[in-house]
This record gives sequence, structure tokens and C-alpha cells, in this order.
Amino acid sequence: MYPQIHLHVLASGSKGNATLVEGPDGFVLVDCGISHKALRERAEELGLDLGRLRAVLVTHEHGDHTKGLPVLSRRFSGPMYATAGTVGARKDLVGLPFTLVDHSCELDLAGMRVRCFPTSHDVADPMCFRFETDDDAVGYCTDSGVLTDEAMALLFGVRVLAIESNHDPRMLASGPYPAYLKERVASERGHLSNEQAAEALRDLVDEDTETVVAMHLSQENNRPSVCVRALAAAVGAEAVNDAWSEARTPDGLLSICAAGQDWPITVW
Repeated sequence: MYPQIHLHVLASGSKGNATLVEGPDGFVLVDCGISHKALRERAEELGLDLGRLRAVLVTHEHGDHTKGLPVLSRRFSGPMYATAGTVGARKDLVGLPFTLVDHSCELDLAGMRVRCFPTSHDVADPMCFRFETDDDAVGYCTDSGVLTDEAMALLFGVRVLAIESNHDPRMLASGPYPAYLKERVASERGHLSNEQAAEALRDLVDEDTETVVAMHLSQENNRPSVCVRALAAAVGAEAVNDAWSEARTPDGLLSICAAGQDWPITVW
């Protein structure tokens, strides 16, 4: 694939999420769970001009994905998209100028075709996305306890795959969370584990896939090195450093890395 879409993860984790997907005609922001100040600062750190923001997509209503939207909506005049279930689930979202969509919609945004699909999370009506042009594709999926057949179909064969790899099951089981929260995270309406993400990679990665970005890592129940090691094993990748912060297949064609809560990254 010829790179036409670029992924800029400004924040990913339980304390706040925001990702800019850059198409030929500007940026689409997926979620805004950080402050407007942090959004601007992290974009600037990556050399990105938020004046090129063309649209906002919201995956679901949890605060770590939406708490920055009220302020953003006062500073951004472009379209903001969410499902009716997402908007209706929070009082601070109801009055915002959303365009309502369902999780089977297709949108033309920033020079990209955006295909929505449902996810499995303990919220009203969540969704995630495939971004594509004629020559490129990026898949984005977080906050889902399982990957449905529809999700697998739309995430298959993208050049850049941003996929949730939230927790290590052993760390979750022995960690500080109360029992009800452990059960929630591990459920089919919770979050994908490292092992679930790794298993999915065996079916999702093909010759067009160049980068896998592990998303929404738990700070309590995961580590980047643990996550990258698990995903690497699924596709025959090897560590590129002792810290296991990145892995690459022996042919150099596929890289694996982890997005973080506090350090923005760009995948070209």
C-alpha cells in the first residue's frame, strides 16, 4: 500500500484517549478524553496543526473518551459524529452539536472513506472504524471485550492496525482491582487482553500490514514490554531492543509498538 493515511496517537489508556487520523485533506479526531490544553500541546509536540482538524468521531461515552468534548465543541465548528446511544448516555454530551450516525455508517472525511462497525463494550452503542483511501487503510479498534466477525472483516489487511491490548490476564487476576472490576475487564463487554489481540493478529495481518500499534494498555494490569512480547510471538517478530518497546519481523516488513498514556506517537 502507498501511505496516504497517518496515525497520531496523542493519548491512549484509562486516563484519557485521543487519536488524530491524518488523511489527504486533514485530520479526523477519534475521541477526546483529554483536556483541550493537552490536546493542543500533544499535537504541537508531534508538529501537527489542529487548524487542519476536519471532523470528530466518538467511539463511546466513557469519560476517558469524552471529557474534553464540551470545550472542544466550543472551539471547533466542524462535524462531530456519535451514535444516539452514546450521546444520550451522558448529560454533558446531550447538548453538544453532534451528527448522529449508526455503527454501520460510511462517511467521507478528510479525503478518507470511514467505515464504522460495532464493538462489544459495557456502554450504550459503541463503535470503531476503518479509514481508507484507494491506496491505503488504517484500522482502529479499542474498548471491546471481543472482536465480532464484522470487526475482523473491517480490520483485516490494513497497513496500520491500532488494536486494543489492554491487560495481561495474569496481572489482572493478581492485581489490585476488586473482583467485580476484574470480572468486568475480562468479560466479553470489557477489554481485549494481550492474548486476545495476539490471537486476532494471526487472522488480521497480511502482506499489506506494516505496523501494529497496541492501544489502551492498562497501567495497573499491563506493561508495554509484556504486551509487545505477546503480540510479537503471534507474528514471529523479534525485539529490536532490550526493553521490548518495539518488535519487528525478521524480514523487516512488520513492526509492533505500544501507544501510551503520556507519550504521543506518530505512525507514518
